[in-house]
Parts: sequence; C-alpha cells; structure tokens
Amino acid sequence: MSCKITTIIPTHNRAELLQRALRSVLAQTRPADEIIVVDDGSTDHTPAMMARLFPQITYHVQLNKGVSAARNAGIELSRGTWIALLDSDDEWLPDKLERQEKALLENPEYSLCHGEEIWIRHGKRVNPMQKHRKFGGWIFEKCLPLCVISPSATLMRRSLFDRVGFFDETLPACEDYDLWLRICAHYPVLFLEEPLMNKYGGHPDQLSRRYWGMDRFRIRALEKVLRDPQLSPENRIATLETLIQKIEIYLEGAQKRGKIADIEDYRVKLHAFQALLKQEGG
Repeated sequence: MSCKITTIIPTHNRAELLQRALRSVLAQTRPADEIIVVDDGSTDHTPAMMARLFPQITYHVQLNKGVSAARNAGIELSRGTWIALLDSDDEWLPDKLERQEKALLENPEYSLCHGEEIWIRHGKRVNPMQKHRKFGGWIFEKCLPLCVISPSATLMRRSLFDRVGFFDETLPACEDYDLWLRICAHYPVLFLEEPLMNKYGGHPDQLSRRYWGMDRFRIRALEKVLRDPQLSPENRIATLETLIQKIEIYLEGAQKRGKIADIEDYRVKLHAFQALLKQEGG
C-alpha cells in the first residue's frame, strides 16, 4: 500500500482553535503529504492569521455552505490516496498518522482506520459514556444508535468517497453519522485502542448546541440507508428497528414543544415504517 496522506481541515470563525489544530498536524512524526484548510466563509481574522503563520499550507476560501460542503471541497482538491480529516477544534497526538499508517500497512484489507480519543470539556479531561465506546470490524449495527466514529480520528482511502458518496450537504448536522452508516454497511473498519487525538467540547458553536431534536437528521440518514439496494437483510431489519425508535423519541420531543406539523408528519412515517418492519419479518 502506498500512502500519500492529505489532511483536510474545515473551519469557520475559529482562528485561534485552527492554530492549535494546524500545529498538531505540523508536529506529526509522520508528516502529512498535503494539508488543506477549507475556510467556510470566516468573517474573523482567519485569512490574516493563515497568511502570517501558515503561508505554506493550501488555504481554500469559499462562501459559507456548512461543514459538509467544506470537507467535500477539500476532498475534491486533494491529491492524496488517503484522507485524514481534522476538525478545527480538535488536536491530533503527535504520532497519530504514524500509528495509523503502520496499522493499515499491516492490515491492507481495510479502507478506514480510526482510534480512541481523549475527551476534554471546559479544559478538563472527562470520560466518555459507555454508549460512545469505539469498535472495529463490521460495526454497522453499532453505528445505528449514534455516531461512534470521530472524523478527526480517521484515516481512510480517498476511493471510499467515490464508492459511497461524499458528505451529505443537505444535512445541517449528523453528517458524519450519515457517512459512517454508508461506509460501514459495506466495509469493516480497523480500530486502534490507543488515543490518537484530543477531542474538545463545550464551546458555543458546536452543531449539537445549535439544533434541537438531533434525531431529525439521524432519521433522514436512516431513511437514506434503507434505499441502498445492496443493504443486507440483517442490516435492513436493524435499520428499521432503529428508525422506529428514533421517530418515537423525536415525536415525544415534538409534542413537548408543540411542533404540530412535525407531529403529524412523523406519525405518518412511524406507521409506515412499523408496517414495513412487520412485512419484512422484523
């Protein structure tokens, strides 16, 4: 396997955090072959900071279209055979790329490698809950409840995007959940148990803080997976069961908030998928 690694960092109004992310890339014991920062319409001093501190790094600016569009633009621009994503608020440990390249060279049947992460909230290390536990192998069913792969912890073949599609730019959140489902339905993943990155949380511009009812977006992703003609019967049943659970959870939240139009629409979805599950023997 020949590894030519492109690092892609999407960013929006995070000049200070972006500096930390970039320094962690430049400090890698196995340097990235290409580094692309995609600025998704920043209005802070990110352009001046990039010009002053990181003139050697490819810096692409676009109108604000969201994180999926920014990642997709970076992938389109990339010349590497492998893609290493890094969110601008995260930070790699120094040997992240070296460890993953070594593991993939030893296990060439895999097209995606991810690893453990260190969670930091408001400056303090915290332990993730059991539901966030990471796994390797054929993990499609473990991806159904919520996102269990962090974009910043991955190294994946560029060709995967040609096979399963890019990030869904119509999803304002849970776009990574959507991609991992599409990949893990057809490919196993390699998992490294040691931490590869610091994952920071608690800042106000995180997508999980911007939207209520995040299961809305997971429901859309699950509906899309069901349209995959190559989805195995077992994975199809598991997807339907999870979809029904998430619609029920979303309906409960919509009722509390008085979202009348949503309630009617999602009740129709619920009844339709319950009937489909029964029809397919689930």
